[in-house]
Amino acid sequence: MFPGLFRYALASAGVIACMLLVAALPAAADDHVVKVTPLGSHDGEFCGRDRALVFEDPNGTRILYDAGRTVAGPDDPRLGKIDIVLVSHMHGDHVGDQRISKTNQGTCGSPDTGVSTLPQSNTVDIAVKHNAKIVTGSEMPAFFAAKLKDAGGDPANSMLVRFGGEREVGGVAITTVPAVHSNGVSPSFLTGPLAEYLAAAGVGASVGPPTGYVLKFSNGLVVYLSGDTGITAEQQLVVRDHYGAGLAVMNIGNTFTTGPKQAAYVINDLVQPKAVIASHANEPATSGGKVQDGTRTALFRDSVNVPVHVPLSGRTMAFNSMASCISGCN
Repeated sequence: MFPGLFRYALASAGVIACMLLVAALPAAADDHVVKVTPLGSHDGEFCGRDRALVFEDPNGTRILYDAGRTVAGPDDPRLGKIDIVLVSHMHGDHVGDQRISKTNQGTCGSPDTGVSTLPQSNTVDIAVKHNAKIVTGSEMPAFFAAKLKDAGGDPANSMLVRFGGEREVGGVAITTVPAVHSNGVSPSFLTGPLAEYLAAAGVGASVGPPTGYVLKFSNGLVVYLSGDTGITAEQQLVVRDHYGAGLAVMNIGNTFTTGPKQAAYVINDLVQPKAVIASHANEPATSGGKVQDGTRTALFRDSVNVPVHVPLSGRTMAFNSMASCISGCN
């Protein structure tokens, strides 16, 4: 073979090899994504009581965040396998004082959550059935340990992680971060004379401050879960500067949490993630899977400088290590 022809053939082979490698990269990357599936009250919508999200690590570990009222108990077919349950705080709409019996009952604005889960909670029922770890901060672990024991579960499955600490469970690193909210346990979750005394006094039992979470998945994606919170300095100093969260789940419901404008400030100026999932809107935010004009969700979406992903119930979103949504987002 002539020298020039040989060099040409060698260069062509190199180009072809590079093209084949590049073509293979997206498929390889798809195997290393974090999947996020909202479990709301109405299929394909973002509704008034929707809180629950399931995160699935590339290694298969599945985490349920704030089961609330829109998971149809431990036998909800959408749950699949659950390894870890996170609870931001003890309010009924997050820990689950009642729940739906199945999806699409009632309206998106007012779903039918008529199944009582008291005094145990939807969270405890799910954790016991799935033998899942309940990971919380503050003084919540002791409360959940007692509840697990009462329900026939293993109290050792209630695990503590304090502010500034870290616990790895199932290959996912979990830490709690500050949230500014309240965290009283309603007397309805308690039994005996103490429950009666607290109810008569109009107060709840304290289990310490509420929390948010930062999760680091095995593909390197770092996710901030705000919980119910107002604006805090830690959203910059801790969540952004220390942990470097790439994806945020941000509550936007107003009155009870940050409103859409305040939440937009948190995202644009404090956390500065690469993408955000709206949460806790307290409204029928969508119709036919489309965000309705004039909603808090629409205002938040239009006020934020990064991609805003709307958590449509049952629609799985997939995020790579850089918090780019590669499938399932709208």
